[in-house]
Amino acid sequence: MGNANVSNVTIRPEEAEFFADLAKDWWNPTGKMASLHQVNPVRLEFIRSQVDAHFGSDSRSIRPLLGKTALDIGCGAGLVCEPLARLGAQITGVDAAAENVSAAAAHSKASGLEVRYMAGEVAKLDIGTFNLVTCLEVIEHVADKTTFLTDVAARLAPDGLLVMSTPNRTAASRLLLVGAAEAVGYVPKGTHHWSDFVTPEELEALLADIGLEVIERRGIAYSLSKGLHLSDNEALNYILSAKKV
Repeated sequence: MGNANVSNVTIRPEEAEFFADLAKDWWNPTGKMASLHQVNPVRLEFIRSQVDAHFGSDSRSIRPLLGKTALDIGCGAGLVCEPLARLGAQITGVDAAAENVSAAAAHSKASGLEVRYMAGEVAKLDIGTFNLVTCLEVIEHVADKTTFLTDVAARLAPDGLLVMSTPNRTAASRLLLVGAAEAVGYVPKGTHHWSDFVTPEELEALLADIGLEVIERRGIAYSLSKGLHLSDNEALNYILSAKKV
């Protein structure tokens, strides 16, 4: 997560601590982070389609990001970093919680993947810019969304591609993503604070204010027949791609 300067940090200490406590269980597909494992293929499907469209890569290529740099902000224990590494990217993962970074580094090493992990505020790290920046299920956890997005945009190369996903702030998300999901243990209690959710229109406006234009936006919905899938229904979650104007 990012900050504009040393005194104006966007990481909420309690949020970093909450997810740090989950670090040891992050790679367990049936553990406390099972919901992330279920949504990850859907997010990666969208990322792949946008990479091919933006960079002109062959949809049949197994390494479309070869020769390109990628940054995953709020990387957790590396659930997105590792697939991007397999797609050929020179990948860096940044997270507010050092425990997550340690878990991520251990897992990628055991998997034989080269991923650079760093802990802290993305604005404080001297890491340059990237062809692809991903920031998935993060903005709803930061204190200052405008400052955070400014820091995210600063990491994007002039011709770069940004992909973000986040829960929508709707009556449905309040009932299902916060109330029901936590009640049945689908996500750990305290994961979501509904008032911090951002609507697609709000996020598009925030991005426009810092010089980014949304390219594509899809909902992430659930049905009994399809499970989690990309959809026109944005009532619960959505994912978008953007570029510098």
